[in-house]
Amino acid sequence: MNNSSKYNKDTLYAQAHEAIGAFQFDESVVAVFPDMIQRSVPGYQTILAGIGELTQQHAQPHSNLYDLGCSLGAATLTMRRNVEGKQCQIIALDNSESMIKRAQEYLHAYHSEVPVHLHCADMTQFKIENASVVVINFTLQFIDPDQREALLKTIYQGLNPGGILIVSEKLHFEDDALQTSIEHLHLQFKRANGYSELEISQKRSSLENVLITDTEQDHLKRFKKVGFQSAGIWFQAYNFASFLAIKAF
Repeated sequence: MNNSSKYNKDTLYAQAHEAIGAFQFDESVVAVFPDMIQRSVPGYQTILAGIGELTQQHAQPHSNLYDLGCSLGAATLTMRRNVEGKQCQIIALDNSESMIKRAQEYLHAYHSEVPVHLHCADMTQFKIENASVVVINFTLQFIDPDQREALLKTIYQGLNPGGILIVSEKLHFEDDALQTSIEHLHLQFKRANGYSELEISQKRSSLENVLITDTEQDHLKRFKKVGFQSAGIWFQAYNFASFLAIKAF
């Protein structure tokens, strides 16, 4: 069920703008972010539920769980609900101060014994250690492509044996016909959720050169290169997928 009606409606691109600036996770985006992501990312709630289940399955007692690029803390919340009693702590970070401030408010609204430490920080410069679950939910696509492999290598080295990395991303396809057809499905998804042609066009312009996608093969090659022996897609809806990579014991 779509719960976007609970949140401020995303109308950031409803009016024509003379010049479209690069997309930024500023206060205006933070205010409408839950509605924006619900109406733009097919399968988002299923991915959050899966992150919770995978956390429950793989979180190791007395280890750290990381939510890298946590935005408002949706993944952090589902991880926290599924790790009670394991004496774990969650470390969540985002480089947007506005996101971290609002995430703090959301997290405080729900009682839990699981400690969460929020940081306004650059994930490419953050130390990962004693980790059993690391989540990068629709954030790697905003990292400089030249930094992605080094980031995953740092995560792999900081994961305990048996630990997991969950990476959710928008994909593109090498085959032009496939790309056109699946992109059409995504556009129809956004239209069905009430976005106008003007909103779709202007948001696409704002994300150009900011959100840079990889193919499924790019992701799988990168996982293997940094050391993961087991990696694959566990969920996909149109051109949005979530990968699971497992560090061998």
